[in-house]
Amino acid sequence: MIAPLLFLLFLLLLISFSQPLRGVFIDCGANVESTVNGLEWVPDTSYISTGTSKNLAQEVLIPTLATLRTFHLQNNVFKKFCYEIPVDRTRKYLVRTTYYYGGVNGNVNPPVFDQIVDGTLWSVVNTTEDYLSGNLSYYEGVFMPTGKNLSVCLAANTYTDSDPFISALEVVPLWDQLYNSTDFKANALGLVARHSFGYDEPVIGYPDDQFNRYWAPFGEYAFPQSTSQNLAVSGIWNLPPAKVFQTRLSRSLAVPLTLLWPPGPLPGSESYYIALYFADDQSSASGNSRTLDITINGVTYYNNLSVTPAGIVVFANQWPLSGVTNLTLTPSPGSNVGPLINAGEVFRVLQAGGKTLARDVIAMINLKRSFHNPPADWSGDPCLPSQYSWTGVTCSEGARIRVVSLNLTSLNLSGSISSSITRLTALTSILLGNNGLSGTIPDVSSLKGLEILHLEDNHLSGTIPPSLGNLRNLRELFLQNNNLTGQVPSNITGKPGLTLRYTPGNPLLNPSQP
Repeated sequence: MIAPLLFLLFLLLLISFSQPLRGVFIDCGANVESTVNGLEWVPDTSYISTGTSKNLAQEVLIPTLATLRTFHLQNNVFKKFCYEIPVDRTRKYLVRTTYYYGGVNGNVNPPVFDQIVDGTLWSVVNTTEDYLSGNLSYYEGVFMPTGKNLSVCLAANTYTDSDPFISALEVVPLWDQLYNSTDFKANALGLVARHSFGYDEPVIGYPDDQFNRYWAPFGEYAFPQSTSQNLAVSGIWNLPPAKVFQTRLSRSLAVPLTLLWPPGPLPGSESYYIALYFADDQSSASGNSRTLDITINGVTYYNNLSVTPAGIVVFANQWPLSGVTNLTLTPSPGSNVGPLINAGEVFRVLQAGGKTLARDVIAMINLKRSFHNPPADWSGDPCLPSQYSWTGVTCSEGARIRVVSLNLTSLNLSGSISSSITRLTALTSILLGNNGLSGTIPDVSSLKGLEILHLEDNHLSGTIPPSLGNLRNLRELFLQNNNLTGQVPSNITGKPGLTLRYTPGNPLLNPSQP
């Protein structure tokens, strides 16, 4: 039974490789679907409810760059605006954001802003250099969702001088084996560089890479060599495309090969995931032995690496890098052929931002739905990253993130107050005054720590819940200028230490009887 089982597994593997790429490919700002390089791109209106769609005035070669979505900067510094993509929370995902400014804001230079995934601050988006060179910019990372939706957000920071924007967004599920040495519950990966060495053609992506990872050309003038296209590379769990093994950087003689890679200086105090890929197009039967010693900035990375036609990857999960990086490949003692390298990846290791307590997230989403016009930035995680919590929302710090205060005074809210607010059991204050809210006052007896409840200057109706008088810590209750009826409960009017206001307004509300 072993052979048929192996054949079945092989057949299933072939079928899986023949499947079209799964994932969500969003053409931001577009209003029609399109097909580009075999991928189906969809408009973004199903994934975001804020921002403005715009068309570029200039011609572009890539159709997905012809439109974009912008987010109004005014009074929105440290506010995030999020795409919400349904996902399987048990899988990790490749996320790629693409930017091409096109002068849509009227400024010469594009804005600088932040991008966020769920509660993790991913990176600063600075596309100025690429744009002035006529190029697009893209950012890629690997993330594990914290809920049923993956939130990909743009956010203005103190350096942002015009509206943040985005041209395209891709979210692709990855197989479990990819980058499986990283604990994605604690970390995420932000791409620094991914290159196919010795390659000088357009970026390698789908369908060569079945997950549409981008492998950029590198080093076409630094000892490039072609390799046999019949290399049977196998067993590399990150599944690099076969095409990256068709070129390489190599020395013909048994002398060191040094590369400045990744290109450009890197900030210090960071840890990096590094993966280097090798395959030899000659076997040891030829009498030549290709073994390598690898150093990075003079520090031993790997010794006596034996390169074979089957291919091999060597990686590090938490490698410190800073400034300019020198990658040196030296023939090991006894090796009589020169060094080679086919491809490499470097990611910045990001500390995952965590998530707000799930019951609080659900309650806040339901509260948002009960408002007809919630604040535009009420998307993504309500509390995280901490500098980008929702408008009017204050949260606790530490390992257990809770919503502790709501201050939505004078935000022109309409709709009603969802009973889900009673599930925010860490609340100490609720300030909803001077809005247009209607409906009844929920029974908030579950909010044992509530100290302040301001509901004045709305259109609330019904009676005052007597349970408010049982809240031990309540010290301010403002209900004036609503449409409340019935009697003011005696346990509220007689509550020691409570500042109570229910007039003016509420003409049909009666004081408690003696």
